[in-house]
Order: sequence, then structure tokens, then C-alpha cells
Amino acid sequence: MPRPIEALVHVSALAHNLQRARAQAPDARVWAVVKANAYGHGIERAYDGLRGADGFALLDLAEAERLRTLGWRGPILLLEGVFEARDLELCSRLDLWHAVHCDEQIDWLAAHKTHRPHRVFLKLNSGMNRLGFTPAAFRGAWARLGALPQVDEISAITHFSDADGARGIAHQIAAFETATRDLPGERCLSNSAALLRHGVKNDWVRAGILLYGSAPDFPEHDVTHWDLQPTMTLRSRIIATQTLAAGDTVGYGSSFTAPGAMRVGIVACGYADGYPRLCPTGTPALVNGRRTRTIGRVSMDMLEVDLTELPDAGIGSEVTLWGRGPGGSVLPIDEVARTAGTIGYELMCAVAPRVTMRVAED
Repeated sequence: MPRPIEALVHVSALAHNLQRARAQAPDARVWAVVKANAYGHGIERAYDGLRGADGFALLDLAEAERLRTLGWRGPILLLEGVFEARDLELCSRLDLWHAVHCDEQIDWLAAHKTHRPHRVFLKLNSGMNRLGFTPAAFRGAWARLGALPQVDEISAITHFSDADGARGIAHQIAAFETATRDLPGERCLSNSAALLRHGVKNDWVRAGILLYGSAPDFPEHDVTHWDLQPTMTLRSRIIATQTLAAGDTVGYGSSFTAPGAMRVGIVACGYADGYPRLCPTGTPALVNGRRTRTIGRVSMDMLEVDLTELPDAGIGSEVTLWGRGPGGSVLPIDEVARTAGTIGYELMCAVAPRVTMRVAED
């Protein structure tokens, strides 16, 4: 039999979370952000749960092709635009909308031969300082695009740096409103955190991490607060047990020493599967749906969990590393990520190719 670790994608949870996005912005259209292969879930696996969106937003031309192959005929937005001039040929063929964030992209459009003008989203650098035109340069870029026969409709887009934190978005909203005042076209501002926390009114909202059952402002708020459901489960089984006496150590580096008699379960999951090596002793896990903790250092193919208070657990017991466990139990991915000093996004995207991933039967 194959190694007993697998990842499950919960399509019904994706659909639920999409509806939560709609409820937060009932008058807006919703982009389902599926960059990074739908945040590690797989575009083909996630598609049925997200096809109720108004459009899909991503980065990669190959991923856009996959969506068209799946039968999607609605809008697809390239969030970083094209990376070289010849990419515009594929944009024309696949009818892709694309961001424009620099003068070079405008130059490429000006030289592009097309029978169908392009829909573009002109990006304002309102304070993130990654991509986009400064407020001083934004209107000039708008005028250049507006003069091109290769361009049809121009929308305005920006991205918030602190929608999930104390600084908030007011300073960037002010910059955006000043730069776009009296300009025509649709607006696209809100990411997941802005959508959930701030309720900004705009024409398009970008639902990203919230679609995948992770709270963008964890630990201030968790998924229960936002009524989000986990969309990925990573689970495995116990393949061995050990009985420890006081003073015995566990794993590489002997980083955990038993304070007394203990039972330990060895789980078929390690950093080669995408589980963070940085997760310390005490990282939560579920065994047969009951909460326990990891102990010792995560190794390439195995980790250890404390079975001392779980006398019925043994070889073959199900271990939920994150997501949905037996009997309605849930271990939010955000809790696991926090112990590793990272965020749920990274764990989703880091599940290794050697882990079988399939759509859950739920």
C-alpha cells in the first residue's frame, strides 16, 4: 500500500467561503484568486468550488490556459500583467485581462498587433511599494493607455499592505482616491483582509486566502470568527509507538526529554511532505479527532506525537496535521502555521508533490 499520508481538498468548503466573500461585498463582483495553483490546492481540484466567482485572478499564463481548458469563458485577470511583449499574443488568444504596472508594459502594448483591444487594470502604487505607478505618474500612464488603439477599457487597481494590521488602509485609500478622481472605469481594491475587516466599496474584490479557509488577520481573528471553513486537510497515520521513561529523549538532536513515563506515536509525515521542520514541541495535532501535541524535532519523513493521554491510539490511528479530523473535529491551519512562525498561505503552497492530493468525498 502507499505511504499513509494524503491531502484532501474540500470543494464544498471552497464554495462556502466564496459565498462569504459575496456576503461581505454584495454589490461587487468577486475575483477568485487562484495563483500558486489555487494556493496549493490544484486549480483542477478547486475549480468546481470556485466556478461561482465572477472571474479568476492569477499570475501564470499556463494556469490561465488550464482554466480555459476547464471550460471557463469568463474574465481571467493577470495580477502582475505580462512579463514580456510576446505574452500579449497569448492574452489576445485567450482573452485575458491584465494589470499594467510599469512603462515597459505600456510600450509593449503600443507595439502589439491585435484585432481585439485589451482590457487592462492600471496599477497604482498607493503605499505597498512593490508594483505600480506612483500617484504622481498614474494619470500620465492612464493618458498613454487611453490613447492606444490596442486598449479597450481601463480599470484602476491597487493593493493594501496593512489591511490585516493596526495601520489599516486609510492612507492608501486616500492616495487611491486622489490619483483616480474623475477618471472613468471600474475600481479593484479589496484583498481578503480588506474585504473582511474594512468593507471597502469597489467594483471588484479579490478573494484570496479567505477562500481557502485561513483567517488573513490571525491570531486577532480566527476562521470561526469569519465563518470560514477549512478547504485542505493534511492527514496521515501512526506507523509505530514507543514507550518512554523519564529522561528518555526523542528524535534528532534530543530536543525533547520525557519528564516521566510517556507513550509516543510515530507519524508518517515530515518536512519532505511540506510539514515545517520549524514546528516545535507543542505544535497541535489531532489523533483520532482528539487534540494532542507534537514532540521533538520534525524529520524528513516522520514526526512524533504525544499519546500519553490517548490510551486507545496506536498503529493505524488517524492523525490530522491540519484541517478536518474524524467526528467533526477541526484543526485550523493557522494554528499550525503560527507555531512555525509562518502563515497558513505558506503551508498550503508547500505541500510536497510526493503527497497524494485528491478531492474529498464530503
